[in-house]
Amino acid sequence: MFPLQRGRRLRVNESIRSLVRETTLSPVDFMFPMFIAEGENYQSEIPSMPGIYRRSLDLTVAEVKELFALGIRAVNIYVKVDESLKDNTGKEAWNPNGLMQRAIRDIKAACPEMIVMPDVALDPYSIYGHDGIIENGDVANDATNDALVKMAVSHAQAGADFVAPSDMMDGRVLRLRQGLDAAGFQHVGIMSYSAKYASAFYGPFRDALDSAPKEADVVVPKDKKTYQMDYANRIEAVKEALMDVEEGADMVMVKPGIAYLDIVREVKNAVNVPVTVFHVSGEYAMIKAAAERGWLDHDKIMMEQLMCIKRAGASLISTYFAKEAAILLNQK
Repeated sequence: MFPLQRGRRLRVNESIRSLVRETTLSPVDFMFPMFIAEGENYQSEIPSMPGIYRRSLDLTVAEVKELFALGIRAVNIYVKVDESLKDNTGKEAWNPNGLMQRAIRDIKAACPEMIVMPDVALDPYSIYGHDGIIENGDVANDATNDALVKMAVSHAQAGADFVAPSDMMDGRVLRLRQGLDAAGFQHVGIMSYSAKYASAFYGPFRDALDSAPKEADVVVPKDKKTYQMDYANRIEAVKEALMDVEEGADMVMVKPGIAYLDIVREVKNAVNVPVTVFHVSGEYAMIKAAAERGWLDHDKIMMEQLMCIKRAGASLISTYFAKEAAILLNQK
């Protein structure tokens, strides 16, 4: 029988397509990652990430206000730490007057309703560029967890709404939850980087923070594969996410984004908490580079990728495109 059902009836024009559209995007779906540096009235564009800057606190606060006006309600913040403050303990990470702690206070004072999620990992503070403390040629899991608890509590004391552990140490979510609760911060949430893969897509980010593993006078891992996940694995991601939820995570994250949409859907199906997806620096840089050469339509491919991440199951998308995408969405 000739088909009675014709899919094209629901594609005749944009009005009909919008009526039956299964997935929608809004500025509140985005979180903007921000890089913060010391100084005043300072900004420096990151060469491998056109349009993304390291900014001093005063310019960061101005940018946060602009983001909030566009409808973006969350920022994920990272700091560029001076080399003189780096060591193997990461102690600058919990300095109450450190750059991260001042950034949290200033952002919350200027824009109290903006949700601030500071990064919790030691790589910006490490002389070795690793996410934890080096002992006997490897990253020491439990010693690193102790340091991360101090870091997270200092963020909560500064006013953070969530802490965002990106380190991939075993058991760190439980230790963070216990530490935050013991310090009286039961209301501060944890957005855990649960399925963070050892990916080559992070290169531009490491340029921004100078956080790549470094040559050293002691034995250190040459990469982060002993703690970040093997990108060949799928089931492991679900296991990690479920463990983090059991340990007290309020949200879980999959990172990277577009190349890992199968993982996003698997995790979304498995957990009962919101799933965040990090559309990472390398994914951003590839679109920018291709668009500059005229190989892709920048805005169309940007929106398509963000929609695909949302369609796969993301409740929140951390993306360097947040501001540009919000501007486009607000024009519609």
